[in-house]
Amino acid sequence: MLYGAMKVAIGGPLRVAFRPWVEGLENIPAEGAAILASNHLSFSDSFFLPAVLDRKVTFIAKAEYFTTPGVKGRLTAAFFKGVGQLPVDRSGGRGAGEAAVRSGIEVLERGELFGIYPEGTRSPDGRLYRGKPGGLARVALASGAPVIPVAMIDTEKIQPPGKVLPKIMRPGIRIGEPLDFSRYQGMEHDRFVLRAVTDEVMYEIMKLSGQEYVDMYATAAKRQIAEAAKAEKEAEKAAKAALAQAEKDQAEKDQAEKDRAKNDAEQRAEEQRAEEQRAEKRRDAEPRDMGQRDPEQRDTEQ
Repeated sequence: MLYGAMKVAIGGPLRVAFRPWVEGLENIPAEGAAILASNHLSFSDSFFLPAVLDRKVTFIAKAEYFTTPGVKGRLTAAFFKGVGQLPVDRSGGRGAGEAAVRSGIEVLERGELFGIYPEGTRSPDGRLYRGKPGGLARVALASGAPVIPVAMIDTEKIQPPGKVLPKIMRPGIRIGEPLDFSRYQGMEHDRFVLRAVTDEVMYEIMKLSGQEYVDMYATAAKRQIAEAAKAEKEAEKAAKAALAQAEKDQAEKDQAEKDRAKNDAEQRAEEQRAEEQRAEKRRDAEPRDMGQRDPEQRDTEQ
């Protein structure tokens, strides 16, 4: 009931404001369990996809959305529950993965739609990254539910990181034909089978989305991008520090030259004054006229 109310409150305005286009809607079964495996470009993916479907879709979300204290935390938890999100603690490593798998299987056992992002996180640059085999493939093989590849188109352009207000534009959703992995039934613990299933799904998503595929995990790419940004920031900081030091050194050098020039000028002025004083003393020591000569010298001359 809450999901229906939230879908009307959120899904209706989303469809009216953004008018998302959809292809392959007929590939969503009218009833029965199915897994919707989608690329992940934006926070809004979990809103646009349910908004265009008649059936409820349940996604998993990190537990922090449901456990934040305070009024804001309670409102956030109510919101995510209302839009069909299940809390999963992702901080526990393998245990977190097991919780996600169990949650997905429980949803499918009820005959509902389970939404999952095989990349495990949002794409940092709009490209499609390697799928993680621990969630999607295990849920698919353990439940026997068909996997329906989904491609979200341009949702990352609606509200890029750092932007407060969304850009009004038409995102797209392409829904592919269901994939049947019953041939691998009972092999959900074979890592090679899990890898093969995941790669097949990612290939179908790539065909639908037209994204460039990167054979590495998005989490690793995010670390590389963060490290590169950190290194660039540190290099910029070092460059600024070097420039500041160079400017300081130049200022000190200029001041030293000014001080030397001033000292030289003062020394020359002092030498000139001393020379003038010596010259004046010499002039004072010389007889100025005959009246200043010795009387005996005058008598002798006469």
